[in-house]
Amino acid sequence: MTLSLRMAWRNLWRHKRRTWLTATAMIFSNVLLIFMISLQLGSYDMMINNTLQAFSGHLQVQQAGYNDNPKLRTSIPNVQALADRARQALPGFRVTARAAAFALASSEQRSFGIQVTGVQPEFEPGVSTLPGLVSGGRFLQDPDAAEIVIGSVMARNLKVETGDELTLLGSGRDGSFAAGVVTVIGIFDSGSNDMDRSFAEVPLNYFQETFAMDGHGSSIAVSVDNLEQIPAAVTAMENLVRDENGLVVLDWNALHPGLQQAIKADFASAWFMYGVLIVLVAFSVLNTQLMSVLERTREFGVITALGIKPGKLASLVMLETVLMSAIGLVIGVFLGTLVALYFNTNGFSYPGMEEAAERFNLPGDVYPSVSAIALLLGPVVVFMFCLLASIYPALRLFRLRPVEAMRAV
Repeated sequence: MTLSLRMAWRNLWRHKRRTWLTATAMIFSNVLLIFMISLQLGSYDMMINNTLQAFSGHLQVQQAGYNDNPKLRTSIPNVQALADRARQALPGFRVTARAAAFALASSEQRSFGIQVTGVQPEFEPGVSTLPGLVSGGRFLQDPDAAEIVIGSVMARNLKVETGDELTLLGSGRDGSFAAGVVTVIGIFDSGSNDMDRSFAEVPLNYFQETFAMDGHGSSIAVSVDNLEQIPAAVTAMENLVRDENGLVVLDWNALHPGLQQAIKADFASAWFMYGVLIVLVAFSVLNTQLMSVLERTREFGVITALGIKPGKLASLVMLETVLMSAIGLVIGVFLGTLVALYFNTNGFSYPGMEEAAERFNLPGDVYPSVSAIALLLGPVVVFMFCLLASIYPALRLFRLRPVEAMRAV
């Protein structure tokens, strides 16, 4: 094996320029794949965080069945006290209690059905980016005030501005008639037409009084600093609510099932583009090894005539490919890791991304994911395809006729 390795290494450098051109193509493709895959995975993390921070949080505590069929009666008793206990159990994480109901919002001119959510003004900004999107007026401050923050589309539909009053009509948790008059103190622009048209927030205390909640709430939302902290937060919350009847902890996969499916579909479609790059590199290796075999036809004929079996020669050609691919793999992974680490530290911004991020109160840079999958998946696939590409040149040696091969020029 040592002799075969030495021969393969020597043969590899008979044509240094051709070997280096092929190896350089492999190195470039590996670096590009590492950067693109790590950036793609990092953008998924950013997309998930942005989606969850918009309102839902990374996980929620709810009554079983509420997520599929939200009703006022499917609620959490003493929700604010439980949220206080959650803050003690999850130091460093952000926790807020909420309650939600459907109501009819009426101005002096129009009426529309909306979703009203009661929030804790002190804690809501830590979980949701919505308070930072209030462009007219301000966000909620007084936990007991009869105030409301509405979306920009809703404000246009109802023809109201900050300072105007709205009448809320709905059904209380006990089945009673719920009614209240609130003052519009803020108008937000989230960028989502659905949210801006039908979503509004009021102080949780006011919501509980108006809708006869008797201290109940719909959910407790928890926001973490990064996705890796979610399992620990879920475990801590499950331990906290273990003795609470009927409460469940839902992570972002349960809250947004379509988000994971969209990510998987996008990642699969990206591999079409990656596949084109990998196939081009594989053809480069095929061309290099095929030329190498053709140039050494006479040499292989002499060796075969001396009794060396074609299988030995084929394994030699394959070993040459392994060595060349290993060069591309090692150097490519090294350089690709440096590139990924640089952007993981400094961030990467698409054109126009900073302006959009500033408008919607979101991070402006993508930080590539530096993980084993991001760093090795692409290069390993390139390595395997290059080995497959060398099979055809190696198989040609089994059809070699020693006499004819020795006559080759």
